[in-house]
Amino acid sequence: MTTLRAALIGLWFASACVSASAQLKIGQTTGVTGAVAATVKESSLGAQLYLDAVNAKGGVGGEKIELITLDDKFDTQQALANAKELIEQRGVLALFMTRGTPHTEGIIPLLDQHGVSLIGPSTGAMVLHQPLKKNVFNVRATYQREAERAVTHLAATGMTRLAVIHVDDSFGADGLEGTQKGLAAAKLTAVSIAKFDRSKPDFSQIAPAMAKLAPQAITIIGSGTAVVDAIKALREAGCSAQFITLSNNASGGFIKLLGNHARGVIVTQVLPQSPNYALVQEASALAKAQNVLEVSPAMLEGFVSAKVLVEALRRAGPKPTRDKLHAALEGLRNFDIGGLTLNFSTTDHTGLDFVDLSIITASGKFRR
Repeated sequence: MTTLRAALIGLWFASACVSASAQLKIGQTTGVTGAVAATVKESSLGAQLYLDAVNAKGGVGGEKIELITLDDKFDTQQALANAKELIEQRGVLALFMTRGTPHTEGIIPLLDQHGVSLIGPSTGAMVLHQPLKKNVFNVRATYQREAERAVTHLAATGMTRLAVIHVDDSFGADGLEGTQKGLAAAKLTAVSIAKFDRSKPDFSQIAPAMAKLAPQAITIIGSGTAVVDAIKALREAGCSAQFITLSNNASGGFIKLLGNHARGVIVTQVLPQSPNYALVQEASALAKAQNVLEVSPAMLEGFVSAKVLVEALRRAGPKPTRDKLHAALEGLRNFDIGGLTLNFSTTDHTGLDFVDLSIITASGKFRR
């Protein structure tokens, strides 16, 4: 993480140097600090790696891209205030990589009011996919698909006693629905379903009650430090279950926070990690040039979202407007991002549908 910090600082200075001449302003509100900070740092680094590489070659159509990031501390009201400032005061062309399901839901009316596209929200909430949200362009698969895939895998290994712990908000409800679909497909019923408060997570009662039920596996739907606290509390209560969480926690920072409890935790993934993919090779090469030796899943998600943003800016033509950028996004079909094909249309803003599983090894790495 020391190397990651140094790389982030270096990229920030590089970005600052071009900001004076930047003409393509893109806005971002995300939890730079707070519960999801560890993952946000990595996804932001991945995005900046690509944007800086593009800017170093002259940008898009001779105009450099400036990413203006405001910290919402993973607070829904602050996210809305930040989005309002970026759109109405800073005059950004588009928003980029918001973080959090209720946070992103909350700014949709603002997007629609001003005709501003949101590209690559860092959430897989089904509500952002169906029904179609005119100004939201998802790059990654849905949480429901991830959760369903995880349960299907567990059932296939012979596990029947499965439990769920989820945050009590729209993200948690969304992940729970996908988990329930997986359970129904396997003709199983959860032995327990518990929920926790997003603003004040407390597992002092949930953990011992869950441990007494002796589930074989527990899907924990939450973000960052809350999931870490849940796993630690469950282990301390004597729970020996297999833990599963979703791709919003697929970062090196999450592994570091887990410490001795990291080994064996299953984390779903929405992008491939294999170096056989040109996408992974490209991201790894740019990361290595910044002395970052490994590209985490969170970094890769940021990298891919930045590729989609840049391609849309290119297709929008000289002096792009919000309307031109929106039209360019809906025209992105069969776009090869490096071994995966992304598609948008006037009726589908999902982009990619890739889902896989990974497990955290004893050495603190994600492995398929």
